[in-house]
Amino acid sequence: MFNKILIANRGEIACRVAATCKRLGIASVAVYSDADANAKHVAACDEAVHIGGSTAAESYLRVERIIEAARATGAQAVHPGYGFLSENEDFAHACEAAGIVFIGPPVEAIAAMGSKAAAKALMHAAAVPLVPGYHGDDQDAELLHREADAIGYPVLLKASAGGGGKGMRVVERTEDFAAALASCKREAASSFGNDRVLIEKYLTRPRHVEVQVFADRHGGAVYLFDRDCSVQRRHQKVLEEAPAPGLSAEVKREMGEAAVAAARAVNYVGAGTVEFIMTSTGDFYFMEMNTRLQVEHPVTEMVTGQDLVEWQLRVAADEPLPLSQEQLKIDGHAIEARIYAEHPARGFLPSTGTLKHLRMPEGVEFTLGEPDRKAPVRIDSGVREGDAITPFYDPMIAKLIVHGATREEALARMNRALRACEVVGPHTNVEFLQRIVTSEPFATGDLDTGLIERHHDALFAPVKKPFKEALALACAALLTREGGTAHGASPWDALSHWRLNSGYTQTLGWRDVENESVFTATFARDGATQTLEHDGVREGFTWSEGTGQHEYRATIGDARVTGRVFIDGDTFHVFCLGEALAFEWQNLLAHAADAEGGEGRLTAPMPGKVIAVLVEPGTVVEKGTPLIVMEAMKMEHTIGAPAAGTVTEVLYAVGDQVADGAQLLVLDVG
Repeated sequence: MFNKILIANRGEIACRVAATCKRLGIASVAVYSDADANAKHVAACDEAVHIGGSTAAESYLRVERIIEAARATGAQAVHPGYGFLSENEDFAHACEAAGIVFIGPPVEAIAAMGSKAAAKALMHAAAVPLVPGYHGDDQDAELLHREADAIGYPVLLKASAGGGGKGMRVVERTEDFAAALASCKREAASSFGNDRVLIEKYLTRPRHVEVQVFADRHGGAVYLFDRDCSVQRRHQKVLEEAPAPGLSAEVKREMGEAAVAAARAVNYVGAGTVEFIMTSTGDFYFMEMNTRLQVEHPVTEMVTGQDLVEWQLRVAADEPLPLSQEQLKIDGHAIEARIYAEHPARGFLPSTGTLKHLRMPEGVEFTLGEPDRKAPVRIDSGVREGDAITPFYDPMIAKLIVHGATREEALARMNRALRACEVVGPHTNVEFLQRIVTSEPFATGDLDTGLIERHHDALFAPVKKPFKEALALACAALLTREGGTAHGASPWDALSHWRLNSGYTQTLGWRDVENESVFTATFARDGATQTLEHDGVREGFTWSEGTGQHEYRATIGDARVTGRVFIDGDTFHVFCLGEALAFEWQNLLAHAADAEGGEGRLTAPMPGKVIAVLVEPGTVVEKGTPLIVMEAMKMEHTIGAPAAGTVTEVLYAVGDQVADGAQLLVLDVG
């Protein structure tokens, strides 16, 4: 076994690998960029080496700097995590040339499976079922268009060297093919340095089911069962679970054996995932093989009780697989939810900012101490309260993983765990995840990759929240902050609020942040009676501070509630009854409602880089006409015209970095 390894990654996967190293007594070395100088993964390791600027290209993708760091620290091996250089054959070869063990498959296996087109050819030769498509070397645009027409629409364009949902486009009509191909190639080149694409028939209502495989250098190869990863947005996974629900034992066995056969076909070593696309009739087709550990590996660990990172280390150290196929068993059901900093209602645009308040449900954090893979709740996270979600990397905040004896038990546990999450700073998808988990199709296992789009209206429908209770807690926190006492708090108890021969009344101005509505609440005390009035209804009102940090208890009318209020300036973030609401306190004499900018002002929806300017001053456009294409976190976002008009000024050029909310161009509407 190794004495010291370098982890060539960041965030939660770097913390995750460091945890296993700590448990096994292996020293770990972190690498970090300028943006990650104070990151959690740096603190989780025994040593840390700075490798460059904030962008991935300046740091985590610099092969020579990582090799130098490994040599300088005496690391015997490098664990690439996932993403970045994890499936880069040049990096694996550089490690080998430097005498450093690459904790992953042989270079030849990465090369064989790293190209989707080459992998399809291998699987075709091995008689593995493939989706109809074009995987050829000729990338002439007209030829690709003809192939797509021959396959029949809809078709799926995929970056040949891609992964993680990047460089993928669904094309519904021949008229849309050219534009989709250009966009796909741009994103593929930006993300992977390779703009080659392949084309496949796009299957309607398919499931995405994958199999975890492991192989050693002694001829051993096993599968650690299956996972369902069908719930996706923008071709990226949101919820994963193991085992995949609703599949027969025969289909599971056939998929597992096919996955092992695929691994053996390329003399695979280490952890890998063979991904299949499955129809509603149970037919499955090979999609790709990821030659690395997957983001969703914790659900497999939860149901098998195995530490997959430990398996990786042992196999890389030339040990045989810890268990045979017959010894592997499944215990219960596990579900993973990826908590992202993003705007679900704005097309899942990434969100950035400081995590001013971060509270996860009670559970085992795998990154700390001895892991308990049978714990009912597990948290894998690479950030802490006070850290920033930047535009440079994937906006994941944490992975929330739950285990139950049955899928129903795991679903209930996941719902409770999500309701306990509290995040203040960037927008998150926590509420959206709750909606999916409690939705009828997910609860009944009616899964496919179009679940979110198909049930969009229901998943994004307005929901009734505990407004009155949350308002009472916000008022309690404000009145306490403004001079109330800790117990039976009341402004009457503060000297500044003393009145002679009369009661005390205070009008509190608020803005409901989510609904952009301004309103008032009136607190009054007359003798021993306290009331709170809102929307014409006056009710008895008492409150006190709770025992926990940011905790308050309130009674308004017949409703009693305990919740937590995090105050960020004049914004009161209230977490109660499993819901999150935010109220902004307003001095009604000093503040007016915010007004939006003038019509025709187009702004950046997130920080990023301009990669295409599609218009120039004088261009006449219709509503929806694409104007500018931005890239953030390796995803493309097209800014369209909000109305018909004439472009009068373009404020940024290709290659420019822009801040969130920056005006991009001026449009004369009309």
